[in-house]
Amino acid sequence: MIGMAFSRDDIPDLTGKLAIVTGSNSGTGYETALALAARGGEVVIAARNADKAKAAIHRIKAAHPTASLQFEALDLASLASVNAFAERCLDQGRSIDILINNAGVMALPERKVSDDGFELQMATNYFGHFALTARLLPLLKAGQARIVQLSSIVHRRGHIRLDDLNHQQGYKPWPVYAQSKLAMLMFAMELDRRSQANGWGLTS
Repeated sequence: MIGMAFSRDDIPDLTGKLAIVTGSNSGTGYETALALAARGGEVVIAARNADKAKAAIHRIKAAHPTASLQFEALDLASLASVNAFAERCLDQGRSIDILINNAGVMALPERKVSDDGFELQMATNYFGHFALTARLLPLLKAGQARIVQLSSIVHRRGHIRLDDLNHQQGYKPWPVYAQSKLAMLMFAMELDRRSQANGWGLTS
């Protein structure tokens, strides 16, 4: 809608709400965690680098001393790390109100693979977040969560190469990144469709 703008002031009071933000030690993830914490949300900084995550928590607390934040190790390029993170959440049993699937890598100049053998951009940006969301689904349903998949305008250039998702042939940085962001957008739309069809109560 023309003329409509969204600001942090539009975020409702999140006191008592649990939010998980992946890759939130820097960039858009950090800004998201900062905004959610400022509105009273309990924010999990889910990231690979503990030192950077703790520095991010320190900066947020400097701006908002009463903010509730914690660091949890999560490497989206490792399915073992994704599973371990999810198991810790499931063991705690607390419902999740917000999941922001933000972490990602962009346009790596050379093809790299994850610990599991997948092309690294698809592994981090899409496969890891897909697995994370699926493993956390019971807690997300319990919280009737809002789930956000970070896509990009570059999705318009994306093409899902079903015969070679890992781009073992003809790797090019931007087309592969675009594929991962198109996959994230498709995931967001399909998750919302399935939630509505099955009464899961999620907003994707």
